[in-house]
Amino acid sequence: MSPTPPARRLRLGLPRRVFSQVLLMQVAIAAGVAVLATGLFLAPLGDQLDDQAMRRALAIAQTTAQQPGLAKDLRDTPPSPNGPVQQEAERIRKATQAEYIVVMDWRGVRWSHTDPKQIGGIVSTDPGQALAGHEVMEIDDGTLGRSARGKVPLRDGDGTVVGAVSVGIAYDSVRGRLIHAIPGLLAYAGGALAVGALAAWLISRRVHRQTRDLAFSDIAALLSEREAMLHGIREGVVALDRTGRIRLVNDEAQRLLGLGDTMVGRTPDEALGAGRTADVLAGRVTGTDLLTVRGQRVLVANRMPTDDGGAVATLRDRTELEQLGRELDSTRGLIDALRAQDHEHANRMHTLLGLLELEMYDDAVDFVGEVVGDHRATSEQITERVEDPLLAALLVGKATVAAERGVALGVSDRTRLPDRLVDPQGLVTVVGNLVDNALDAAAGTPHARVEVELRSEGRTVTLRVRDTGPGIPPENRELIFTEGWSTKKPPAHRERGIGLSLVRRLAERQGGSATVGEAHGGGAEFTVVLPEALTEPGPEPALTAPSVPQHAEEGS
Repeated sequence: MSPTPPARRLRLGLPRRVFSQVLLMQVAIAAGVAVLATGLFLAPLGDQLDDQAMRRALAIAQTTAQQPGLAKDLRDTPPSPNGPVQQEAERIRKATQAEYIVVMDWRGVRWSHTDPKQIGGIVSTDPGQALAGHEVMEIDDGTLGRSARGKVPLRDGDGTVVGAVSVGIAYDSVRGRLIHAIPGLLAYAGGALAVGALAAWLISRRVHRQTRDLAFSDIAALLSEREAMLHGIREGVVALDRTGRIRLVNDEAQRLLGLGDTMVGRTPDEALGAGRTADVLAGRVTGTDLLTVRGQRVLVANRMPTDDGGAVATLRDRTELEQLGRELDSTRGLIDALRAQDHEHANRMHTLLGLLELEMYDDAVDFVGEVVGDHRATSEQITERVEDPLLAALLVGKATVAAERGVALGVSDRTRLPDRLVDPQGLVTVVGNLVDNALDAAAGTPHARVEVELRSEGRTVTLRVRDTGPGIPPENRELIFTEGWSTKKPPAHRERGIGLSLVRRLAERQGGSATVGEAHGGGAEFTVVLPEALTEPGPEPALTAPSVPQHAEEGS
């Protein structure tokens, strides 16, 4: 025989499902509130009924004391069960349904009483205050038991106190009214409890649908998994509620946006300031894989609405990818320049060989001198005016690329830039972006030319890049500095619309500006002002932090 299975232990406690727990707790709360409200109502109700009974007794006493001739009968007749005072008091008692009406003289001797045998005796409670001219309301014990009492002085025609009137309302009637009110109160409480239970059931059904009948432990586990996932992934996540306020920011989003968790509860405009990044998060710019620039970072943002009216935005860091793309562009440009130089060198060698074979030695010497002189003149012209080696090398390389594309790249005669740059790489980024954009605009136009002007005044550097291209329409002169805005077809490896945005960000970070206007004779003229670009003469240049990627494309 198989062993007897162990008996199942009875488990006491709350049910596991959220629906059952919420319903049970809400019904318990509704029942507790109903009991508490009933008790809180009954406590003052008893005091209120006591007060009403005492005031009623006082009103009857005041009415009795005002009866004409009562004070005269008290003074002129002896206390008697058949006397006029007793008869008047009994008439009023029966009319008002009071428990008793006692009329006493100034010594406390009864002239009237519900029990005629008590007439002529001294009252059982102290009438001192009423005989002193004061009205009294109280609940006290007397010969007829506990009652709510009202006592008033009895005055004659001259206003002299000659006695007092004491009226009692049976306290059993007050208690009876209170007990009579309890069933009604309990009925109201039961109705309120039923309504509360129904509301609790409806709310629990809604919670049941929203939580998909999960247990609290399951919800807690899901929340823990969500926190671990959100703060562990290498993508920034920003969640917004239906009002457009940020309700969640993971660690990566805080790093990419350069903000802490203080942005929770604020709108994107309040947390980030006006700009494209805030517009993308708020949903004012729509699309997929939207490019935006935050500080020195190039971000790709996607925004997805949620069922509750909010949205979740994801952010990816494309700074390194953009940098690689620009380096690829630079490498391709260098290869094109080398290919052009190789082709041009081969043509020159063939020309030189022909001159030598034709024994035109003097012409060959002149040809070699002219070729070497042109190249040396271009390099010397740049290095004489631009003393920073990085920037001079950039311009020499760009001149070679420009020549291959049929564009004349020159340096203005007004160019003067000393070798005291605070951030040479940053200025290389700005010049490289603007020259590349100018070459794209000028290529293919008659007498294509790009001119670069670099001037310094004190610590301020002013850069101007002019081209002979079609120019920038006035309505687009601010849009071209917006992240992601471009009229050019993007290459396969990256997006356009970043370069000019980075130029302006870099200029504004140094307290400067970047603007565009119309060049003399047509085309576009970009002007960048960098107020703190040079060090003071004498000290060594400060070490610079890594700058943003160079050679970004224009959004023109």
